[in-house]
Amino acid sequence: MELSELGWGPWFHDLAGAVCSPGQRWARVTAVDRGWYVIRNEEGEVAARTTGRFLNATGSTMDMPCVGDWVRVSYDSENSASIHAVLPRKSFLHRKSAGKNSEMQMIAANIDVAFIVQSCHFDFNVARLERYLVMAGEGHVQSVLILTKTDLVSSEALELLIAAIRGAGIGTRIIALSNVTGAGLEQIRELMGPGKTYCLLGSSGVGKSTLINRLTGQETLKTARVSDSGEGRHTTVRRQLIVLEQGAMFVDTPGMREFGLFAGSEGMGESFDDIRELALRCRFANCGHTNEPGCAVVPALKGGELLPEHYGNYMKLTKESESNVTAYAEKRKKGRPGTRAGQGPIKPPKK
Repeated sequence: MELSELGWGPWFHDLAGAVCSPGQRWARVTAVDRGWYVIRNEEGEVAARTTGRFLNATGSTMDMPCVGDWVRVSYDSENSASIHAVLPRKSFLHRKSAGKNSEMQMIAANIDVAFIVQSCHFDFNVARLERYLVMAGEGHVQSVLILTKTDLVSSEALELLIAAIRGAGIGTRIIALSNVTGAGLEQIRELMGPGKTYCLLGSSGVGKSTLINRLTGQETLKTARVSDSGEGRHTTVRRQLIVLEQGAMFVDTPGMREFGLFAGSEGMGESFDDIRELALRCRFANCGHTNEPGCAVVPALKGGELLPEHYGNYMKLTKESESNVTAYAEKRKKGRPGTRAGQGPIKPPKK
């Protein structure tokens, strides 16, 4: 396997030439599990850990390697390696850590397309879709929406769900999928190209692992029996990058029902373009779109051009993102870095 088949390209090559030291090589992180790493290069996968020097230079958990990262490594043996540096990320997916901690958490790096997965039956939520779209937009990741379990709803019900998405101003491509009948699977295959990396985002039990198994044609990932309600059960416990036979790569992630955002105006683009376009006509550049004179957004809301739920979610996500970004900046300013991953004896990668 060539590095290009793992996603290496001119963008990374131009950066790597100036920082790679003699005796060291580039590899891609394919799994992270409680502080341990699995990396892959042209010759295969080995377990890896970060060096003490790397840890000492790391000021945040955001700087630690994550799935999809390109890392500079030296090989200690045929079965183990040391990570010395992380190459800058071309794209990324991150979120606020759970709880009151204002630290950011990386989900995956160097992703070309994020497949945002929701179930038609129990999980459908437009506000959550908008949240995922903001996350992807902030990290410069293209999005595609996948509605799963279409075999559990009527065609009329499916049309209503799609209409709700379009009614919220979301123009992202939508693929209706049934992992039972295979409907929609070919559309997903047609989108996937060799050397490209795709990520699955969604709540637990919506069929992400089952989708990967359908694409690989084998039980690559463990799945659980679907309940009588149509809701699957959480089975993915770690993030991992899987190379498919056709050359595309998939990152499966544990399910996320709630997650905090760190997003600027760029991240609000794809799902809130209608509001952003209106905001350009506001009298003041820092208009809060509530009761400011000359606001162009509020009149559109009152006139029925914007759905109240869509406007409300925009205001909520904007306020949340600004608050999280401010708290994170204050924490970094005070010099309180995030927790670093523990080190210990090298263990072989899990099969």
